[in-house]
Amino acid sequence: MAKNALSTRRVEGIGEGSLAATFARLLQLTCEAVVVFDGAGRVLLANDQASSLLSRAGGESLVGADVRTLFPPAGRHDPEAPFSTDALPFSVDGASTVVTMASLAGVPMRLRVRCDHVQASGETYLVVALPAESGSLEEHQGERDLEDLRRANNRLAGALRIVLDTLDSRDVQTLFSRVLEEITQTMEAEATIVYLAESDGFHLRGISKSLEGARVPHFMAYGKSVETLATRAGHALRLRVKPPQPSELRQGKIRVSEVVDEETREILRISKSLLPPFASFFAVPVWFGGHVIAIIEVGWSRPHPLDTDGARLLDSVAHYLSVQLMGAFSTMRQQRAERLAQRGSELREGLLDASEDDEDLLSRSEQAFVEAAEELDAVCVRLQENVHQSVLVAELPVAGLRSVPIDLTAAEEGHLEDGVAVVPVLSGTEVFSALHDLGEPCVGALVDAGRLAGERRCCLVLRPDGAEPLDAVELAFLGRLARDVRDILLGEEKREQDKRISQALQTGMRNALQHVDGLTAQGIYSSATESAFVGGDFYDLIRLPGRRACVIVGDVSGKGVESASVSAAVKTALGAYSWEGLAPARMVRSLNEFLLGFSRIETFATLFVGIVDLAAATLTYCSAGHPPAVLVRASTRQIDLLDVQSGVVGAFHDMEYRDGVASLCEGDILFLYTDGTTEARSPSGAFFGDEGLRDMVSTETSGDFDGLLDRCLARLDDFTGRNLNDDVSMIAVRFDGLG
Repeated sequence: MAKNALSTRRVEGIGEGSLAATFARLLQLTCEAVVVFDGAGRVLLANDQASSLLSRAGGESLVGADVRTLFPPAGRHDPEAPFSTDALPFSVDGASTVVTMASLAGVPMRLRVRCDHVQASGETYLVVALPAESGSLEEHQGERDLEDLRRANNRLAGALRIVLDTLDSRDVQTLFSRVLEEITQTMEAEATIVYLAESDGFHLRGISKSLEGARVPHFMAYGKSVETLATRAGHALRLRVKPPQPSELRQGKIRVSEVVDEETREILRISKSLLPPFASFFAVPVWFGGHVIAIIEVGWSRPHPLDTDGARLLDSVAHYLSVQLMGAFSTMRQQRAERLAQRGSELREGLLDASEDDEDLLSRSEQAFVEAAEELDAVCVRLQENVHQSVLVAELPVAGLRSVPIDLTAAEEGHLEDGVAVVPVLSGTEVFSALHDLGEPCVGALVDAGRLAGERRCCLVLRPDGAEPLDAVELAFLGRLARDVRDILLGEEKREQDKRISQALQTGMRNALQHVDGLTAQGIYSSATESAFVGGDFYDLIRLPGRRACVIVGDVSGKGVESASVSAAVKTALGAYSWEGLAPARMVRSLNEFLLGFSRIETFATLFVGIVDLAAATLTYCSAGHPPAVLVRASTRQIDLLDVQSGVVGAFHDMEYRDGVASLCEGDILFLYTDGTTEARSPSGAFFGDEGLRDMVSTETSGDFDGLLDRCLARLDDFTGRNLNDDVSMIAVRFDGLG
């Protein structure tokens, strides 16, 4: 027989099962009070009539009570004294005896009692009692009939309430709370439990209020519990849990209980961990489309008679509830999926925020799995790879640091997708057995995001033994999170690589300006943030033959390696065009066609290209979508804008580009800049703007030329509170040797 499988055996002996069933039915039908007690005076069985006739104060159950409290011996007696039938007020030889005793109201009551010894494995006695007064038998039978009618009416009314309360209902809370209470009241039971079927077994989905805080199994795997019996029978079962034998109690913890099917008298051995906290209960299968979709358990904590009418009523209720339960089940799964999708988005946003804020992304990703496990009512155990011993180790909640027997390659076979694996950890697997033997949580999933930042990033998400396994929606939730972590960490690695490459590229582009006789020049660059990708800003000063020079400043859209590589290509191309002796507009036109065929993404550039002719004292320029250059006249301190404008470069074919020309005087200063300068913002949101630029250039060029750009950048830092929104590049050229 398979481990943990449901085992059964039938009561041996010809006719024994039918006799037991007949006896049980007889106890329900008879109008007499029937009590069975053992040689120690402990009551083993009592029917409803005995409970009504002989009840003590408080309505306590008779089962387990001392029979001497029901039939006090004549005279005074010591309740601690060993039990003896001789002390009872009636004989145990089957003779009829009239006994006088006090009722609950304190009024003397005469009972006719017969008691006899029963041939059984132990010392057992059977007592039959009824009121001795004439006519009391008929009165008692009438009371019994009225009680049966009351119970039938109550059940009928309860069934009607269930129908009316759940009619066309899609409210999961209604079906799994109020209906359970309705069923409990209708059956005059102590509690009701409902399980819903999923791919791996039956999952607990509702309990009545009286069971809050009680030990109720959260999961029943297929083939190992009462669900198998109910499915096989096809209707409600009447089940009774046998009390453990003294020999079993002496052996310690009881792991298996014997359960009796009251209809067939079949005895079944079922794991105690899979049984509800009932001594007697109905197990009711709910059928839909030829499959059992739910199991309803209605029960009592102490032995209770279970009649066939109650079973038939519960079958009818289950038949009605099947459609409602199916609809509620679908709604519940949808709500759960939506909740996990929302939680997954929140965790992803947290990871992205950590990446943007330069937090410790690895620590944040580990915390994300901890929070995901909490959402699933589980714990997260990080696995670390010991590459020297080829084992995985973990800090387990109970046992501490231990190696875990997981072969990642073998475990993930068939589960790997996009570099991520989510493998269920279920009963029967090696890791389950290892964790179970250590007393650790052992039901859940292995989550592996692969090798990231030089380490294997994997963990176990676990629930306690006996808890329900992670379902498909929960496993998918963990898979999405693992892929998010992998994508973001890989993106962070690529971002760091791109940052180093682009910084290297643009550092080369912003090297020292070439020396040109007759010109004094300086350039400066400032990134928006210390950790940001450098952008597409570039500048250069190229010495040309014939006392000529080419001055360039530009800004390529975007950031990172793509932008930096385009900037490098633009700078190189313009240098080549300038040596060909082309006019600035012609250079820009050639560059436009080059860019449209060069970049694989939508990249454009703004730039200023100027050819300085020192002999002719002229500046010929093309400003392609770039902020107007500023020319500061040395003699008057007047500021002229070089405002002949053309369109951007790299956006459209057949773009028109025009040249502008400015005459130069000794000491004039050409000031070039990118749009990060005028678009800089103060903490209040105000732009530095064109007026701020004019004021800054006018003020700072009146001082020493040395340190001019450092002073300009300091003004920008003061204005923005050292928080630039965009990269800033500036270049200044003074004309010292004209003519």
